[in-house]
Amino acid sequence: MRTIWAVLLVAVTALGCGTTTAPAPAPPPETAPTPTPQPDPGLPARLVADVTGAGALVHLIELQRIAEANGGNRALGTPGYDASVEYVAGVLRDAGYDVQTPGFTIRRFSAQEQRLTVDGGPVDVTALVYSPATPQGGVTGPLTVMTGQGCVPTDAAAVTPGSVALVRRGTCTFAQKVAGAVAAGAAAVIVINTDDVPLADGSLGEQTTGAVPTGGVSRSAGDALAGRAGASVTLTLATTVEETQSRNVLAQTRTGDPGEVVVAGGHLDSVPEGPGINDNGSGTAALLETAVRLGGAPPVTNAVRFAFWGAEEVGLVGSSRYVQGLSEEERARIALYLNLDMVASPNTSYMVYDGDDSDREGAGAGPPGSAAVERALIEGLAGAGVTASSTDFTGRSDYGPFIAAGIPSGGLFTGAGEPKTSEQAMLHGGTAGQPYDACYHQACDRVEAIDHTALDRNSDAVAAAVARFALSTEELANG
Repeated sequence: MRTIWAVLLVAVTALGCGTTTAPAPAPPPETAPTPTPQPDPGLPARLVADVTGAGALVHLIELQRIAEANGGNRALGTPGYDASVEYVAGVLRDAGYDVQTPGFTIRRFSAQEQRLTVDGGPVDVTALVYSPATPQGGVTGPLTVMTGQGCVPTDAAAVTPGSVALVRRGTCTFAQKVAGAVAAGAAAVIVINTDDVPLADGSLGEQTTGAVPTGGVSRSAGDALAGRAGASVTLTLATTVEETQSRNVLAQTRTGDPGEVVVAGGHLDSVPEGPGINDNGSGTAALLETAVRLGGAPPVTNAVRFAFWGAEEVGLVGSSRYVQGLSEEERARIALYLNLDMVASPNTSYMVYDGDDSDREGAGAGPPGSAAVERALIEGLAGAGVTASSTDFTGRSDYGPFIAAGIPSGGLFTGAGEPKTSEQAMLHGGTAGQPYDACYHQACDRVEAIDHTALDRNSDAVAAAVARFALSTEELANG
């Protein structure tokens, strides 16, 4: 793989071509319209054969080059993100797609001070995105512990007025947890991460109102705090919000029924801490490779739309704005949504979102049709030689707004900062107890760290699913 990578680094260059001033020939008196190609049943097998991890790697290398040329990241509101948009849009236009880059305004959050003390001792804390600032000197109160996941009113039974409530991540949104704590009188909230890393991807949501200052801590720090109810806690957060602009990239085939659209997407932005090559350059690259090999005028029944979302890392804003901006008629035209977010984790597991809730964990099944999406992705991975496992719809990626709109959804995922389970290690190899991606949301999230085999297999799996549903979506009605 290192040899392939080195060759590709040399190969990713711009090729110039000459121009001519000769006049164009006169068009014939009557020009017949370009015929729409007949749907080709052989498309899935051919597309899977054409799509390769090496092809996806070309795009990853370019995304890393963009980050390195623009301060080390591709985050919201940066030149690195703008350059990423232009690169992706250019690749798709060259492949023959109808491409748009609609913009949207977002309130960009930043934190200048983040401190937590418990009985005078410091604990590492990270402000959740869009958390209100504390008053000067912070918020001080006794620590109270919410039960369950903090998603129903009874979970806040132990919360007292003026206290700092401690709650675990999972099942429902951060905004719901905070709303429950506020209703019980909490003056501030601390969220325990599911991973033993800082809670760097938590957001209260751009439009949340009535929240109190909210910070997040790692799983081990939170576990220790859970046994210290009544301790004196002071949370100090200095935060600011300013308006900025961002863009999505949308590309649709020029063939296929525009009233029955297969949407495949993933987020394009990174966090400010690094170039975001696994998160989510990997999903972007697999989608781009699939789009290029499919082409802008494929022999399909249904139109295919590829989407690259902005501002995911601050609360799924790009995908949310897109779905919220659709009319009822436009929503009805979307047959399903496929999401790719982190598909090349170095300690990888091959996970498919649990569309039918067969695991009976977490948030439940997706909208009707999601089971068929799950099945198609499982079969796509099987074709690549992998037995997939399922993972819960936690709402942490861009499928969330589509599920909320009742659109059948699914996707691929190879794990973030949480530790790999022994069951996953037995099924997919790797090291149990270690993070799926030890470089999650860090500067080391680079091309050198990714699992090239996982990138190749997941690229094949999404290609198989896209082509399958581009030919027919009838199976969605059965699950």
